Amino acid sequence: MRPDKPLTPFDVRVYQHYRIVHGLRIALAFVLTFLLVRLLDVPEGSWPLITLVVVMGPISFWGNVIPRAFERIGGTIFGSVLGLVALQLELWSLPAMMLWCAMAMFICGWLTLGKRPYQALLIGITLGVVVGAPQGDMVTALWRGGDVILGSLLAMFFTSIWPQRAFVHWRIQMASFMSAFERIYQAGFSPNLVERPRLEKPLQNVLNDVVKMRGLITPACKETHIQKRIFEAIQTTCRNMVCTLELQINAHWASRESHFVMINARTLRDTQHMTQRTLANLSQALYEGNPTPAIASREKLNEIISELDQLIRESHSGSLEETPIHGYVWLSLELARQLELLSQLVCRALRK
Repeated sequence: MRPDKPLTPFDVRVYQHYRIVHGLRIALAFVLTFLLVRLLDVPEGSWPLITLVVVMGPISFWGNVIPRAFERIGGTIFGSVLGLVALQLELWSLPAMMLWCAMAMFICGWLTLGKRPYQALLIGITLGVVVGAPQGDMVTALWRGGDVILGSLLAMFFTSIWPQRAFVHWRIQMASFMSAFERIYQAGFSPNLVERPRLEKPLQNVLNDVVKMRGLITPACKETHIQKRIFEAIQTTCRNMVCTLELQINAHWASRESHFVMINARTLRDTQHMTQRTLANLSQALYEGNPTPAIASREKLNEIISELDQLIRESHSGSLEETPIHGYVWLSLELARQLELLSQLVCRALRK
């Protein structure tokens, strides 16, 4: 998929109600598969339905369903072969069949703790399904294995119809984070307030939202082939920004005298305005898929960083003696640097 594809208002609305869309997709896929099984009179017809729900149910994103379906098909084929061999051994010797199944399940358990635990688990499940057929009934065993593969293919087919993509969902959630962060930033440093606002709960909420977005990284990488380290860096930077903002608010409201000095400082006011503008531009870039506004903000941020560096040097030379002011200036510089890094990373993600 194109990482820079613009998101329409309809796309945003659909992804904001993705749980409803996911439920409707599974319901429609189940009903159509049931009718297909009944009309074609497929033997062991419950297994395609079970497989369909297992593959589509847990995660609806395209980047997760396809690998999951292929792992299920591979595990099913290997497990079916092991099960067919076990049924043949049962006709010759029951102890030999039990020994074969024990060895197969040992391999399954060992592989479950490796890189493909789901596929290894499916090997054991399919083995149990196949050997559960009547003694010597190879036809039933083959149908059961084939039905599982059919269910996986149908899951891939229904998921491919207007698929939900983790990368689009990540963009919407990241844009929402930028907007929420901007609101908290504006409330924390508003010159119209005479008392410190209570922002502990909103800060914790945005931090929780950042943590939840981690579950979208792996499927988003598979959908776009963007390097995982870029998503991880964005995740870390956003988390650091929330922590820095909390410390900056503490420094801003540390004392009444230093508070008024910081309100009237031109460079600090410009930094606040530039920070809010950059956050708004990043949110717009994530929705539109166009990183140009974010790039323009990065250039202005670099100027702000230079000015804050100058203020830091003045503080060390004695111009700024109060500790809260020094801390606030340093934290403003740190937040500007983090925001500049975040702009750079988001631009790389949208440009792939």
